[in-house]
Amino acid sequence: MTSPTSPTSLTSTAGTPRRVVVVGGVAGGMSAAARLRRLDETAHVVVLEQGEHVSFANCGLPYHLSGEIERREALLLHTPETLRASLDLDVRTGHRVTAVDPASREVVVESAAGTARIGYDALILAPGAVAVRPPVDGLDHPSVHTLRTVPDVDALRAVVDRLAAQRTAGDERARAVVVGAGFIGLEAVEALVARGLQVHLVELADHVLPPLDAELAPLLSDELAAHGVDLHLGVSATSVGDDGVGAVVTLSDGTRLPADLVVVNVGVRPATQLARDAGLDLGPTGAIRVDADQRTSDPHIWAVGDAVEVQHAVTGLAGPVPLAGPANRQGRRAADAICGHRTTPQAPVLGTAIVRVFGLTAATTGANQATLRREGVPHEVVHLHAGHHAGYFPGAETLHLVASFAPDGRLLGAQGVGRAGVDKRIDVLATALRAGFTADDLAELELAYAPPYGSAKDPVNMLGFVAQNALDGTMPQWQAADLDEALAHTLVLDVRSAKEFADGHVPGALNVPHTELRTRFAEVRDAAGGRPISVHCASGMRSYLATRILRGGGLDARNLSGGWFTLRAVHPHLTTA
Repeated sequence: MTSPTSPTSLTSTAGTPRRVVVVGGVAGGMSAAARLRRLDETAHVVVLEQGEHVSFANCGLPYHLSGEIERREALLLHTPETLRASLDLDVRTGHRVTAVDPASREVVVESAAGTARIGYDALILAPGAVAVRPPVDGLDHPSVHTLRTVPDVDALRAVVDRLAAQRTAGDERARAVVVGAGFIGLEAVEALVARGLQVHLVELADHVLPPLDAELAPLLSDELAAHGVDLHLGVSATSVGDDGVGAVVTLSDGTRLPADLVVVNVGVRPATQLARDAGLDLGPTGAIRVDADQRTSDPHIWAVGDAVEVQHAVTGLAGPVPLAGPANRQGRRAADAICGHRTTPQAPVLGTAIVRVFGLTAATTGANQATLRREGVPHEVVHLHAGHHAGYFPGAETLHLVASFAPDGRLLGAQGVGRAGVDKRIDVLATALRAGFTADDLAELELAYAPPYGSAKDPVNMLGFVAQNALDGTMPQWQAADLDEALAHTLVLDVRSAKEFADGHVPGALNVPHTELRTRFAEVRDAAGGRPISVHCASGMRSYLATRILRGGGLDARNLSGGWFTLRAVHPHLTTA
């Protein structure tokens, strides 16, 4: 729906300039306040921020902790003074809104000056989210920190500076435990290692970065281990105690980890107590329900940012998505609606996200496989291990992509891990998702190509090609998760070279290099004995050729999506010889 407010209603009934109160700054609140001023020079815009900093780059906090962003001031995008000078905004830090009174259209505010009530004609709630406090005994230990705000990073920097100095002086006790291997947890790990600390990473899920598909996660685990990070997966922290020197983190498997610093980042939840107390509608996840213009159930109150409920573009599920991009767009949309400006209705959210893990980049958009399975969404998964640019040009790095497609070919989600080119491909795939593209559309995308940048058949095109073949029956697939069934009911045919086979293979597999398949066709047919044939190579390309040869000869053959690389990731017991 579109806000009924019109540009001519920007003054109150008394003829004074309309007062808009924004509760909370940073991405959502400040984008709303700035947009309000750009649309209306006469409105009185008041921003109430409980903290010291109203506009800061929270996504840059880990990189200040690491020292990559040296100056703390670089994180502080604006101050009340600069916002007054440039946009004539009335920004009040250290002002905590304790209640909203919809009947009188007032907010109750506490500050150093005492308690006051401020009236509004329109109210924008941007309370953000708060860190989840896991059920761990001893979280009040002085060694325990979080990483979400400027005061958080200030406190962490002080500790890390001291520990780094100790490490430089030869003290081996500069130890850190990071609880939670999500996006922020991984960034914290990278920062702490960069400062010379020995880091243990604890994650309850069975792989790091839980939103990532499981077959890509081992790449990150290997990168973390290569940088000296000790991984503790599938376990939780149960308590933080004291050993007289520092902290001791006890895990659910009984492991005890001495630590001079503990960083806990296991997720966030929407900060919606104000909205709840004001009687606003909340969704089942506790987030604030808003319409297409960010308006809440109260016609004079809008809400934006990490505290609001959004719809996921692929699954249709409703809940909060704490990302800066959507928050900024929501703030702009709320301001447009309040001013009667043409609004762009809130689009479902894809959840596109990216993280650097030392030399690797991991990114995701849309729905992952676990979500699709949980929601019962039919899908076909394709894996690709391709060069990030032309293989004949020096420096080509392997780009690992996984994508899921609906039976009608629509792209449902994609993920990537690699040392180069991941961000470019995920951004293209996120755009394709927003546009409702199919495998056919990906195959036909015209993308920039020169040897230093890509390939004539870009990995995005290749995803389309592979999905086309899988969906139309040209290349029936089997997945790494189906290995036990394949061994029980089919002939597993390894078409890699004899040397690759000797270095490691599936027990009981028949090895026939794909270049010998035509001359040894009868051998394969007899070995199959009427059973289907499950073919694989290293990455999926040679086995695709082999599958076509076998099917051309009348045999029932299918190709392993992602090949031996993906098989090893899903079944780590298949170690090399």
